[in-house]
Amino acid sequence: MPDGPDVAVQALVDDFLAARATRKPSVHTLAAYRRDLHAVLELVDPEPVTIGDLSPRSLRAAFARFAANRAPASVARAWSSWNAFFTFLVTEQLIPGNPMSAIDKPRMPAYSPKPLRGEDTPERLLSAVSRRDERQRDPWPERDLAVLALALCAGLRLSEMLALRSGDILGRPGERRVEVAGKGGRPRTVPIEPELDTLIERYQDSRRVRFGRFDPRDALLVDRSGAPLKRGGLQYLVESCYRRAGITDRVPRGAQLHALRHTFATRLAEDGANASEIMRLLGHASLTTSQGYIEVTAEQQRAAVRANRTNRALRGL
Repeated sequence: MPDGPDVAVQALVDDFLAARATRKPSVHTLAAYRRDLHAVLELVDPEPVTIGDLSPRSLRAAFARFAANRAPASVARAWSSWNAFFTFLVTEQLIPGNPMSAIDKPRMPAYSPKPLRGEDTPERLLSAVSRRDERQRDPWPERDLAVLALALCAGLRLSEMLALRSGDILGRPGERRVEVAGKGGRPRTVPIEPELDTLIERYQDSRRVRFGRFDPRDALLVDRSGAPLKRGGLQYLVESCYRRAGITDRVPRGAQLHALRHTFATRLAEDGANASEIMRLLGHASLTTSQGYIEVTAEQQRAAVRANRTNRALRGL
């Protein structure tokens, strides 16, 4: 790896991303690093930018321009990306210190869950989507229902759904589980109750009818042509389900698919699951708002999922 103040920062960004890739993060995590680093780098003068150009003053000016039309969460994420980048450069002995301490990080508002509004909204959504809608060009209720149920009854993030392989549903009947590639590359296992297992099997059967046999290594969720679902396609799918169910007014602004995951967590809490169980099932790194992290056994996690009353709504579908 080259060193010296005249080294182009772009080359060091590539080295950083290559080093991060060895940790096996999700493709979305690496893409976010790349976007954040490039977006701020484009605002640093002169061009091309060398490592010697990245002074606290030039970085403050670049971040000020970057933050002008972005939400605090986006700025905070970019700050964290650059902090990780400079930490890498310090570790590699390319720079003597990390200048990010001189760049203010935006204060984040207190975290507030955004579940679907309305006591019966999840059941209304699932019921509406389970019915074949002939107004659609190519109705596929089995696929749409599996997507909603994976978020409502397993709490999966959008990126986690996109990363699922067909072979990630494991275990014997009655003891199914899904292996999830979580945020930050942290893997976790989420129990799958029989009702959700049945919906996933029904979706898989409908997929075989449409496209024939598929490999366990193939993406679990596919579009109507059989190609892996992309981020935009999955977001559009969920939004169209809200419209078909007539519940768009019950979806918190800016939440969309994440509202389903928040509904999963909220209902677990309402039905008696403790903070440790919920955080473990959601794949969070720590219990920042709780008294401490409590190790949860697999059976306790399964009991927490079993307590989620949304599972009962799947039985009649």
